[in-house]
Amino acid sequence: MAWFEGAAALAAALWIVVLLLPWQPWRNREVLEPQPERMADTAALTVLIPARNEAAVIAQTLAALAGQVPGLRVVVVDDGSDDGTAEVARGVAGLRLTVVPGAPLPPGWSGKLWALEQGLRHIETPNVLLLDADIELKPGMLAALLAKQAEGWDLVSIMALLRTRSRWEKLLMPAFVYFFKHIYPFALANSPRISWVAAAAGGCILVRTEALRRCGAFASLRDALIDDCTLATRVKALGYRTWIGLSHGVVSHRAYDDLETIWNMVARTAYTQLGYSPLLLGVCTLMLGWMFLVPVLAAAIPATRLWGAAAWGAMTLSLLPTVRFYRLSPLWALPLPVTAAFYLAMTWSSAWRYWHGIRSRWKGRVYG
Repeated sequence: MAWFEGAAALAAALWIVVLLLPWQPWRNREVLEPQPERMADTAALTVLIPARNEAAVIAQTLAALAGQVPGLRVVVVDDGSDDGTAEVARGVAGLRLTVVPGAPLPPGWSGKLWALEQGLRHIETPNVLLLDADIELKPGMLAALLAKQAEGWDLVSIMALLRTRSRWEKLLMPAFVYFFKHIYPFALANSPRISWVAAAAGGCILVRTEALRRCGAFASLRDALIDDCTLATRVKALGYRTWIGLSHGVVSHRAYDDLETIWNMVARTAYTQLGYSPLLLGVCTLMLGWMFLVPVLAAAIPATRLWGAAAWGAMTLSLLPTVRFYRLSPLWALPLPVTAAFYLAMTWSSAWRYWHGIRSRWKGRVYG
């Protein structure tokens, strides 16, 4: 039992270290909220939206853009939709809208990047906003993004506010943001002095067209599954400044009502995040088990209860800012060990699929 007491004590110490890290990835210091009082100058901007079977959400996305500023340039690439996405898009008024029929997917490309590559050919403005088809910008958000760029940032990205209506969404989606911020600490990613950490969230990226073309645009990323962070890495490597943050003004309407939908979303790239390395998968399993599951077991044993409670309390405290950002009850931070177990299982599922020849599966396409 002495060895387990030592393991529990180490877990508590690791959580204290996480809370005291100088870059504090668990806090929400990088936030950009809408500025409805500011008028957005969009003369130098085009919005580029890849869309595959997005008829259910594309109208809301485009209507929100039309409400930002009259006559905004928008390019929608219809990536082989069979649900009338293009027709729905054309029905939205108030935009300078171009709908591009997507060409068949060439070998070696991911679908989203091929759609963006085709759309980029229609961009003639100095700035482009890469926006997912399910993302709604609240009034004043476009002005806030452009104001942030004017501070000297060449790429400004916002991690969209994810849906938290169902119980599964409340349990797992804030933690998705939480884990992302620990893998890509925003404070480090935003520092021009640190070249080895770069991050972006693909749902909303405002980037200078020059930077996009200089880094090879989407052709250089053609098979990347974590394309947003790869793009940020390429842009930052050229000396451009990148910034990523959170906002209540960039809202995803993608529904994740059941566990299977969330599972497939995470499993799509989880093993990619580990570089398809069995060694890193083993290290990840060990660390998640040690930091998230050992405290639960320790809290149930009288001899180690103090260490277990300390570790569990620290990990709960680390998730609280994200839960509060999502305006949920603080009680949703308590089951973080359960949430971590789900994410570990999703990661193993991702590895299992890869070992069986499926690198990723998304939007009806399988990437081997």
